[in-house]
Amino acid sequence: MDYYSTLKALHIIFVVTWFSGLFYVVRLFIYHTETKEMGSPEKEILQKQYKIMTKRLWTIIAWPSAIITLILADLILTSDIGKVWMKQPWMHIKLTFVLLLYIYHFLCHAIYRQLKKDNIKYSSTQLRIWNEIATIILFSIVFLVVLKSTKDWIFGLSGIVGLMILLMLGIKLYKKIREKNS
Repeated sequence: MDYYSTLKALHIIFVVTWFSGLFYVVRLFIYHTETKEMGSPEKEILQKQYKIMTKRLWTIIAWPSAIITLILADLILTSDIGKVWMKQPWMHIKLTFVLLLYIYHFLCHAIYRQLKKDNIKYSSTQLRIWNEIATIILFSIVFLVVLKSTKDWIFGLSGIVGLMILLMLGIKLYKKIREKNS
């Protein structure tokens, strides 16, 4: 059991650092995107700085955390407890959300590569909405892991849909306030 507890603790730590990297990297994408409205020399100075910050965050924190999280999850799922969990319906749903998180990560990598070339395809509002997808995945995974029972996770999923609606309304409100103050 000590082996399992150590793996689980390390897994949770790297999940936290991975999510921290994902949340912050998209904020950097937003800041980088907002520089396209600026004039010289501010635009060039800030874009250069955001590229440095993004590269360090992405290569030193986000990618390693995603890889270590996956390795630790594999070790946990092949343990005796993990084998029991793999027979549970909630675990299959959780792993679907984890797959969505890795897809999200790879799509963030595509945005990272575009911004390295100053190829800005998305507005800051679109990236703000994009940033909330990781929040929704996080809520979904945590609720599934903690609640486990079908009745509870369906209730939790309903709450997540409500959260999504609130987040979208919040983003729209923020945009209106920001435009009003500009």
